[in-house]
Amino acid sequence: MQKKTHNPTPWLQGFGLNHGIEVSGGTRTLYLSGQTASDAGGNPMHPGDMAAQYKAAWQCLLDALASADMDATNIVRLNFYVTDMAAFMTSAEEIMPIHAATGAQISSTLLGVKELYHPDIMVEIEATAVA
Repeated sequence: MQKKTHNPTPWLQGFGLNHGIEVSGGTRTLYLSGQTASDAGGNPMHPGDMAAQYKAAWQCLLDALASADMDATNIVRLNFYVTDMAAFMTSAEEIMPIHAATGAQISSTLLGVKELYHPDIMVEIEATAVA
């Protein structure tokens, strides 16, 4: 599999994001459900802490990838759903480098939503990965 990034303007790269990622030669595509900061029983973790919730949701996403014999380098798209945009943007300097540290090159959409499955959940990460 080969990936090629497309960035007609550079501003997203400052966040570790790309405008687009072209994949060729891939043989498997994994569509992941939204991952949250939830324990094995589905109970929310880290209420009120956007960065901690993001890190926990990211780990859940990595675990789901591993179950398909993939890792962060296979991710081509992430969608972020957040209930508090200001808290996400305040935490962005801590959150966004997580992707690059694991070798992920992503395209992304950030969406503000009214609520997620539980009032204490502030962020949900949805991914597509290709191998």
